[in-house]
Amino acid sequence: MAPAIVTGPLPLCVCLLLTGGLAEAGKLLVMPMDGSHWFTMRSVVEKLMDRGHEVVIVMPGVSWHLGKLSNWTVKTYSTSYTLEDLDHKFMVFANDQWKTPAQSVFSVLMSSAYSFMELFHSHCRSLFNDRKLIEYLKESSFDAVFLDPFDMCGLIVAKYFSLPSVVFARGIFCNYLEEGAQSPSPLSYVPRLFSGFSDVMTFKERVQNYIFHLEEQLFCPILFKSASDIASEILQTPVTASDLFSHTSIWLLRTDFVLDYPRPVMPNIFFVGGINCSPCKPLPQVSYPFFSTRRIMWLGP
Repeated sequence: MAPAIVTGPLPLCVCLLLTGGLAEAGKLLVMPMDGSHWFTMRSVVEKLMDRGHEVVIVMPGVSWHLGKLSNWTVKTYSTSYTLEDLDHKFMVFANDQWKTPAQSVFSVLMSSAYSFMELFHSHCRSLFNDRKLIEYLKESSFDAVFLDPFDMCGLIVAKYFSLPSVVFARGIFCNYLEEGAQSPSPLSYVPRLFSGFSDVMTFKERVQNYIFHLEEQLFCPILFKSASDIASEILQTPVTASDLFSHTSIWLLRTDFVLDYPRPVMPNIFFVGGINCSPCKPLPQVSYPFFSTRRIMWLGP
């Protein structure tokens, strides 16, 4: 069964994202993720605006790509870190990944990825410290929140304002997708992240897959502790990462089911395709005669 009760504004949320131009225009709060994630999400937001939906984007004042927006309704808030801090943390994280790629949740926890996530999640506390912006969001009567879950602030905002959330993601760490959507995830043929197994496993591989699952149960709460602590402060009640993902109404996965191993999915999970990169540009016209000539020469006697 779906994790959210299908009442209130949820049908409108479905219409906003899954139908053509026949749905009544709605008001959508967008909580984007910076970096390459934004390139794909931006194209969806642009299509929604073209169809007459009102979109408000809330983003931190310090970002790589989010600041380059024009003719959009954008609300920004200050952060406790600078762009130099963000660049430094990311470069350390990226260099570590090149040197020692993550092979388990524990290795991610022990790497610079953890400190980078702590810094990145801290901007959500800054958002809720901006009381004027929070009051604006409260009075705006949004129909849903459109978010990238890698930046868990969107999940916190959706839960704080009790709004349906539409998650736009390639995948989720620590099996939180299956937990949040209440999808069965049998360890006998659904491989865990970092395992490297296929859906057809030997008995030994199934045992190892179970060990990866136990590792997730042990270390994932620590990995997402910064986001959970911020959520607990804001919501004034103990909150786990699983609680935040369980609030999701619709999952839009930027992949195709033929590219993944067989697994059960729930009715509120949709495969929409797409990748994390900027739209490609057409090849320059000048290259065409060159390749045509080479092809003619190769085929000639």
